[in-house]
Amino acid sequence: MKVKNILVSQPKPSDFEKSPYWQLSRKHNIDIDFNKFITVEGLSAKEFRKSRIQILDHSAIIFTSRSAIDHFFKLAKDLRNEIPDTMKYFCMSEATAFYLQKYIQYRKRKIFYGKHSFKDLLEIIKKHKDEKYLLPCSDIHKQNISRQLESYNINFTKAIIYKTLASDLSSLNIKDYDMLVFFSPSGIKSLMKNFPGYEQGETIIGAFGPTTTKAVKDAGLELNINAPTKTAPSMTMAIEQYLIKNQKKK
Repeated sequence: MKVKNILVSQPKPSDFEKSPYWQLSRKHNIDIDFNKFITVEGLSAKEFRKSRIQILDHSAIIFTSRSAIDHFFKLAKDLRNEIPDTMKYFCMSEATAFYLQKYIQYRKRKIFYGKHSFKDLLEIIKKHKDEKYLLPCSDIHKQNISRQLESYNINFTKAIIYKTLASDLSSLNIKDYDMLVFFSPSGIKSLMKNFPGYEQGETIIGAFGPTTTKAVKDAGLELNINAPTKTAPSMTMAIEQYLIKNQKKK
């Protein structure tokens, strides 16, 4: 099957012509569309109060993403919680830490960050075991982070502050595409919710990450492309390898 149209279940890159998707499109003469399959929505102050979690009872916050930062500070404002200057911030990466500048005076705060993974950050957290941590997260989150904190007896509270919902895809004709690309289990759930009784047929499905791969199979769909792998650390590389292999078969 010749691939002419690809749908990526993510927002379009802000500078598409500098993205690897643009290069892929030009090189293989294919059309690539982008459409968010999921929407992230913050909890209201009323919803959060039901958890009975008090933000100001904590002395440190663990941020694993920019989205968590945005929703945390919006919620704190809605709750009329003034975050003290003494609050410590532990971030997944340097880029996430720098994003805090949007909300606080970066140079005047105690900010720590890992290199690439939560395992790196955990090594830093272990050196500050006297802190009482708050872990803001989504209703759909990686359980292994909580398990790692628990394994080292870190005093922390998991706080769900935003939720992941299926986007409205009613204006989308899913059968127009030869390939669908997913990056989270939520994207697969959105596909099945928006298109009840969806049948894959000859459509090629690509998935990034083990949990997304599992979600594809659990939904009864055939997985044709997966990443990351040793030869394809990115989704675009995996797609290109598939396209080249497919061309050689002809």
